[in-house]
Amino acid sequence: MPDVVAFAGHQVHVCRYREAGTLLRWLGTDLRGQTVLDVAGGDGYWAGQARRRGANAICVDLARHKMVRGARLRHAPALLEADALRLPVRDGAVDKVLSICAIEHFDDGPAALREMARVLKPGGELVMSADCLSRRDRWPHLFAAHSRRYHVQRTYTHTVLAELLDDCGLDVLGHSYQFRSALAERTYLSLSAHGGRVGFNAAAPLVPLIALDDARQPNTRGSIVLIRARKRA
Repeated sequence: MPDVVAFAGHQVHVCRYREAGTLLRWLGTDLRGQTVLDVAGGDGYWAGQARRRGANAICVDLARHKMVRGARLRHAPALLEADALRLPVRDGAVDKVLSICAIEHFDDGPAALREMARVLKPGGELVMSADCLSRRDRWPHLFAAHSRRYHVQRTYTHTVLAELLDDCGLDVLGHSYQFRSALAERTYLSLSAHGGRVGFNAAAPLVPLIALDDARQPNTRGSIVLIRARKRA
């Protein structure tokens, strides 16, 4: 039963299914012998998907109640209650870092990126996503409601993240935006502001339409930005 509830919460979702699916594809289908660290991964569901692919998967989060739920999952990763700004992991200890729409909630996002870079091995990869909301100024009331509901401290574009990651010794290999059109961005913000998690789950049938719309738009802006980067030797 815990796996069914977790699947519904994480996969039946208008953005997480495609967002996390892309990041996991970037991680690779065969992760045997690799250590994957999910930063601010909540109950560890997505780290558990990496474990299913053979990884030694670890999830770090501050929310103990989420970890209590996550420990009951069939493919539960190792769960560590810790701060993303002070990861309890030694330098160069992990092969890959995963972080799904977490950095925008941190009081110091750049410091969190430095921590992620610190624990990566040379040649290791970071795959992450973040709120961008490139047209938020068009709908300030929706953005304000979204920020209050989800404690959004800062938003990021792919260029800003590339600069921050470069300072951490990582080279960006690629990026992708989701909810790229103005209509898609407004839909995302409206669902967040007025529906919250229930709204995102109820809107899951829209995923194919949004994916099709994204494919027709330039990969230069949107609601969510996904980044893949590699640590320099």
